[in-house]
Amino acid sequence: MRDLLNDSRTTGVLLFSCTILSLIIANSNDNHWFSSFWNRHFQVGSSRLKLPATPIEWINNFGMSFFFVLAATEIKRELLGGQLSTFKKAILPFGAAFGGMLVPAIIFAFFNFHSHYIHGWGIPTATDIAFSLAVASLLGKRFPVGLKILLMAIAIIDDLGAIVVIALFYGNQIHWLFLMFSGLTYLGLLACNYFKVKFGSIQIILGICMWYMMLQSGIEASITGVLFAFALPIKDLAVIEKAIHRYVNFLILPLFALANTAIIIPTHVLSALNTPVGMGVIVGLVIGKPVGIFLASRLMVGLNIAQLPSHAKWNQILGMGSLAGIGFTMSIFTTMLAFSETVVRDISKISILISVLVSMGLSYLYFYMLSLKTAGTSIQISESQPEMQLNVS
Repeated sequence: MRDLLNDSRTTGVLLFSCTILSLIIANSNDNHWFSSFWNRHFQVGSSRLKLPATPIEWINNFGMSFFFVLAATEIKRELLGGQLSTFKKAILPFGAAFGGMLVPAIIFAFFNFHSHYIHGWGIPTATDIAFSLAVASLLGKRFPVGLKILLMAIAIIDDLGAIVVIALFYGNQIHWLFLMFSGLTYLGLLACNYFKVKFGSIQIILGICMWYMMLQSGIEASITGVLFAFALPIKDLAVIEKAIHRYVNFLILPLFALANTAIIIPTHVLSALNTPVGMGVIVGLVIGKPVGIFLASRLMVGLNIAQLPSHAKWNQILGMGSLAGIGFTMSIFTTMLAFSETVVRDISKISILISVLVSMGLSYLYFYMLSLKTAGTSIQISESQPEMQLNVS
């Protein structure tokens, strides 16, 4: 049981099982109770606090903050003494994330250039950290650790980029005063680190205050987890990681999957996909993401600006880019801001879901074929080894 709980693949299987279960319930005859549960409004504390009002908002805004803490902990560990500890390795995910956002946006704009839906160009630019890392975990040893760290870094930077895109281009009203207060609380966390204040209630209170201020500012509050982790020393993060990782993997992520995949698939799904919006989203995520990440990485390494992670190869970078094409949460969130028509929103959501399935399938098949090719090469080398020794003798 201990091995099962500590195996990252268990989290991946649980996440996908919850996704399938959610889709089945959402598309069953008696599905009203399921969607209404996640979107049921209830009040926590005073109405003046303006806290999340539904279970799905609590999961996405508050619960996922803890997941971001875990993700950022791994990134910080690699920045200080691992796969991202040199400048050339650390700069790679920034360039790759930029390429992975630019190319899908161009592809969507190409399909919708002559329509008034071009405003949805930000939909295929996002990468879902939870789903992409879950698939990477299922791949096991076929997906090297250095590659997983790079994917995690790209996904986090991608998420930050998506927040900037939403703030600048999708009319999401930013309350700058709350954002300033959030920055001040973050400075307080940095000060605690600088003066080596022992981790305890002070940091926890500052973290909660920063999350609340970020929530009121209009920016995705869950990203507070990244900032919180980056403000603390590694020794404190190790304690936090040990305390919350099972709750994140076996409670928060399954709830996230159940709540966010309760999508009703329309009967006209094929005709919905064959539209400028549907094609822009699917081609942008499935093809644009891996192409953009690969080209940007190749350019930076070719110019000697960046360096690949240890034991990573170019064919693996291309497959990793396919995993980055899983743009679930932020893509759906951007859809709700980009379009007001229900029909167009549904087309975009279904296209995002199809893109998730296709990207998952392609990446899994791709790395499976790579592992077979590597195994075949190893067998050929081992078979030729005795003959080589005989010739030398």
